[in-house]
Amino acid sequence: MAKKRKGDGHAGGHGWFVTFADLMALLVAFFVMLVASSTQDQARLQMVAGSMRDAFGVQDKVRYSGVIEVMGLPTRPKLKNAAHVPPEEASNTPTPDEHERNRSYGAKLKEDRQFALASASLRQALQDMPELTEISKHVMIEETRQGLNVEIVDQDGRSMFPEGSKDPYERTRRIIQKLAGPLKQTPLRLSITGHSSATKVRPNAGYGAWNLSADRANSVRQVLEEEGVPPSHFFMVAGKADTQPLFPDDPYIAANRRVTITLMREDPPLPPNFRP
Repeated sequence: MAKKRKGDGHAGGHGWFVTFADLMALLVAFFVMLVASSTQDQARLQMVAGSMRDAFGVQDKVRYSGVIEVMGLPTRPKLKNAAHVPPEEASNTPTPDEHERNRSYGAKLKEDRQFALASASLRQALQDMPELTEISKHVMIEETRQGLNVEIVDQDGRSMFPEGSKDPYERTRRIIQKLAGPLKQTPLRLSITGHSSATKVRPNAGYGAWNLSADRANSVRQVLEEEGVPPSHFFMVAGKADTQPLFPDDPYIAANRRVTITLMREDPPLPPNFRP
């Protein structure tokens, strides 16, 4: 009987070393995958996922659902709400409804460009004030359904108006003067509204939050007009007291005290020859 020589069980050397090397290779691959996943481009990953779902026929949604854009779905140029018109009924002359839609759409594009230009000009004006960098953080610019809002907001420990006064601080006046440049260049009309925060202190007799908020809004109007904003640009100056807090969940915080300058979104004017 032949004797089994020592070492015949592993012809390729130490078997445990081969298994250990495979395990190390798997761990290295695992950590490489973790690093790659931690630095991924989320937007591109969503687009790839959406493209894959669309390609394999499992996509049950379009990218745009109403006014909400669904992330991760590819964008494709598609005609929406397009009615089939037989060739014999086609015409080069637009119908009155189509002409009105085109006019409204063109007016909206023009208005959107005006808002974008005004917003960029206002932000640039604030950036051009390095000496008032901290104060310029009190100004918030936001586009809403009513128009483009420029909010001059109080913050804890630093207000834009003295307590109970309608006249702004000098630093606040300088910001308003800087904003006047872009505001007088835009054809959009301005609405200025003063707001106050809720208070547990009993208001002064004969001069409360309504009076103070209206007077502060009018003070802002006066500064803008002194800097060259035409009087015809002003549509409304009003005080809202504490009826429209910026933070409804906490009506007492300082940020609710503000003056809002709104570049108004208005319907296009009717043509001179318009007949209903």
